[in-house]
Amino acid sequence: MRRVKKRMDSGCVCEQIVYTVPDNADIKTYKKRLRFKTEADRLAHKERISRANFVRMVNENHSPASLYSTLTFDDENELYSFKDARRIRAIYRRRLQRINPSAKIIIVMGRGKSTSRIHFHMISLGVTEEDIRKAWTWGSIVESKHLRKHNRYNGVDHGQDYTGLANYLFDHWTEEQGGHRYMATRNHKKPEAEEPQEVKREYTVDKPPRAPRGYKLVEAKATSFGYLYYKYIKDPEQKEEGGCAGSRRNPRRCVKL
Repeated sequence: MRRVKKRMDSGCVCEQIVYTVPDNADIKTYKKRLRFKTEADRLAHKERISRANFVRMVNENHSPASLYSTLTFDDENELYSFKDARRIRAIYRRRLQRINPSAKIIIVMGRGKSTSRIHFHMISLGVTEEDIRKAWTWGSIVESKHLRKHNRYNGVDHGQDYTGLANYLFDHWTEEQGGHRYMATRNHKKPEAEEPQEVKREYTVDKPPRAPRGYKLVEAKATSFGYLYYKYIKDPEQKEEGGCAGSRRNPRRCVKL
């Protein structure tokens, strides 16, 4: 068996997995066959992949320049079905894209815990708060604010790591909604994934690969599928102009081969 490392960069987050492949396998095409005890386990794994992809999309494309908005419906325009909500969501997205065709927009739907009323949450880049309020004619905008420069998880400053916000939005979906979990404009960039590469060093949870320059390790774990997972974030204490979203000006490598 050979040890292989694969890295993915999404905004200010660098993720890395270390795993083994058979000696006769092509490391670039090899995919481990996972076995699940139940259908529920398989669906849960599929959801974890979907969640991870959503988190990476948010981190790759959004930064403190992006706005987070909560849009509500007034009594006159209150909706009672998510079918109608999807129609309004599409109309509103088109309105914003007419203002700026290159705007990046993510919208999720949900119900209020106490009111059970349908509402939207949105992350947007390329439209102003004034544009957002002017285009929303179905009710009120509870808040519209820039994403944080500093996000703390378990007391640790993760800087521009929007995993918490992305998970919060991802969890808004319910079976009642049906369809996709979120609406995202097609101009969102995909994270950069490194080709799998064979490594000679031995790694464990306690002995992670060296962090790339300007980054720090914030998570290390062994998964139930036999992978070692490491997460690094751009150190918020490092002074550098600009943000991380969509930026690849400084190539980095998370481990020496």
